[in-house]
Amino acid sequence: MPAMLNRTVFFVSDGTGITAETFGNSILAQFTAKPRRMRRPFIDTVDKAWAVLREINHTSEREGGRVIVFITLVNDEIREVLTHDACKGLVLDMFSTFVEPLEAEFGVRSNHRIGRFSDTVKSGEYHDRIEAINFSLAHDDGQSVTNLAHADVILIGVSRSGKTPTSLYLAMQHGIKAANYPLIPEDFERAQLPSALVPYKAKCFGLSIDPQRLSQIRNERRPGSKYASIENCRMEVLEAELMMRRSAIVWLSSTHKSIEEISATIMRDLRTDRQGY
Repeated sequence: MPAMLNRTVFFVSDGTGITAETFGNSILAQFTAKPRRMRRPFIDTVDKAWAVLREINHTSEREGGRVIVFITLVNDEIREVLTHDACKGLVLDMFSTFVEPLEAEFGVRSNHRIGRFSDTVKSGEYHDRIEAINFSLAHDDGQSVTNLAHADVILIGVSRSGKTPTSLYLAMQHGIKAANYPLIPEDFERAQLPSALVPYKAKCFGLSIDPQRLSQIRNERRPGSKYASIENCRMEVLEAELMMRRSAIVWLSSTHKSIEEISATIMRDLRTDRQGY
């Protein structure tokens, strides 16, 4: 049996494949290796399913062992092509794992509808999410301080502490209108929160970072600069943390946390009740 490092993983769906890939990657993240990933969306006919089956079997034969196959297929006839004994991959069927037990529990059948993405596009949640993304882009890195009253959260911290990716993740995954505002040396000289943020202090959430890590990140952008020097990074991080403490702003270090962990903490601490779909 080949080691996981040499395995190929297929994500097969009758829709976009986002659900299969998101769930599959969450499971694979529990293992240290990084297998090859093959995406096969819009497998919505039996003929397409047979084509994918041949590809799975060919890959399994070439690698000398079973490939891993995550599927989200609601049509029984299409599913049976890949779940049949003829398939030489290890098939993890999200439909039979989750939907069928719920059908039994609720005593009703699910809609069995292919690719619910079109429903999502028409939903209010989808439009809220697009609006949140536009808001976060317009308020990235302090480039605009207008309409901050409409922000759900304002991320503050020194440059390169993870504010932008966190803002966009909150917008894309949860429909959160997240602005972000950099704390700069001039703010530290004044020893007070930037005036534009004062009326919205209750919406502020701080990100800090280990100075050594910050220096590494900044050196990738501006190598050898004062901006990236370890001395400057230590000063900025220290001053930013002091400012957030003085202003009673909740903050955390992004050094060893994923964007998902940071976002979950922000939503918990700010009591943000938006839910993703």
